[in-house]
Amino acid sequence: MKLGDFTGLAANYTRYRQGYAPGVRAALIGLLPVRPEACAAVDVGAGTGIWTRMLAEAGFARVTAVEPNADMRGQGMAHPDNGAIVWREGSGAATGLPDRSAALVTMASSFHWVDFDAGMAEFARLLTPGGRFCALWNPRLVDANPLTAEIEAELDKRLGGQKRVSSGNSGITETLMDRLCARGDFDDIVYLEGRHAVAMPREAYLGAWWSVNDVRAKLGEAGFADFMAWVAARIARAATIEAVYRTRAWAARRRA
Repeated sequence: MKLGDFTGLAANYTRYRQGYAPGVRAALIGLLPVRPEACAAVDVGAGTGIWTRMLAEAGFARVTAVEPNADMRGQGMAHPDNGAIVWREGSGAATGLPDRSAALVTMASSFHWVDFDAGMAEFARLLTPGGRFCALWNPRLVDANPLTAEIEAELDKRLGGQKRVSSGNSGITETLMDRLCARGDFDDIVYLEGRHAVAMPREAYLGAWWSVNDVRAKLGEAGFADFMAWVAARIARAATIEAVYRTRAWAARRRA
């Protein structure tokens, strides 16, 4: 599997991936210069639309999902809760949308795949003055549950020191505040965080793992299948697995 290519993973992604903390969404909307019903939102790298649907539920006048992967985009378009979301092909560096067409542009669990400078230039072009760009992730707090901590420790051992690309607890998030503050076209950088717990049936917990790209790419198909067999055996007697999610968001205001 190619790193960053979610082709073939979309069905598990849309079925089993968990959403983001509603409190973070509410706080982000509170930072906007206008109410959601009076403006447009664009979710870039939307995947299958997990966060996009949360934006649509918040009542934005128009919500556009931009996703480069056809498999992920197709799953999002077919979702029964798709509602008023407009889907289009595009990337973080080239959305194809008009200048100053949105008060909110987001990338949920996807900003680490985009060239930072190219992406930020594109978002500055899309945003109305005073609008917000927000990058957010919802990593699991594995240490909150001894079972998930044990599973993560086993994965770390199998990765042999390789760092995960898409973790919202590391990688780009370690320097994101400083990099956003250094840009001349954005100001008022705000960090938001929220947590929520989800009791996941065994099937859902395993399905969420099967939707992961970076671990699968690093371990290889055989290595990943072996890891998943180990996880399935380890949780065989658990009715549910409690996963605690930590939504982390960085919101930057477009200068006037």
